[in-house]
Amino acid sequence: MQCPFCQHSSNRVLESRSAEGGRSIRRRRECLECERRFTTYERIEYVPISVIKRGGDRESFDRSKLLRGIVTACEKTGVSARTVEMIVDEIEAELQQQAVREVTSEEIGERVLRCLQQINEVAYVRFASVYRQFQGIRDFAEALSHLKDSSLKKVGLPEGRPEGRPEGYLSPLWRTINVLVIGTSKAFKAFSN
Repeated sequence: MQCPFCQHSSNRVLESRSAEGGRSIRRRRECLECERRFTTYERIEYVPISVIKRGGDRESFDRSKLLRGIVTACEKTGVSARTVEMIVDEIEAELQQQAVREVTSEEIGERVLRCLQQINEVAYVRFASVYRQFQGIRDFAEALSHLKDSSLKKVGLPEGRPEGRPEGYLSPLWRTINVLVIGTSKAFKAFSN
């Protein structure tokens, strides 16, 4: 291993530890010539994955691009950096385990949405709005409706109103969302007329 400062090839390892959830080894080294310290990482070399974009273009899978998209969706939601890293690790591991070396950007986006739906609804809607290219309030309303339906199924509640509740009952959360969506929709209609 060459020193990045003086390009001398002799150095010694000062410390080794597991990194990236056990997927790599981080080594702290010291050059025997200039005595400066530097860090190296030892990783498994994966076969590259090609991502087929919406327009048909192909590009190499870029972990950092995926990470940036998820971090942006999770901003100010309370989702920890560790959780975001775990989502990216999980998706990357799933892609590496596939026999096919090409994957569509849609497939990656759907994997992200499945993960975010379980972790944080706000992050889910944010990611979906960019990934699915929302054009207006109806797209947001559909995403919220999908979230509502899937969260009811997840906890085993019927999709209709809870038993013993009057017709038109909405929980406080969905009442707030309904007011926002309907209010915004009415404002949008009034503005466009």
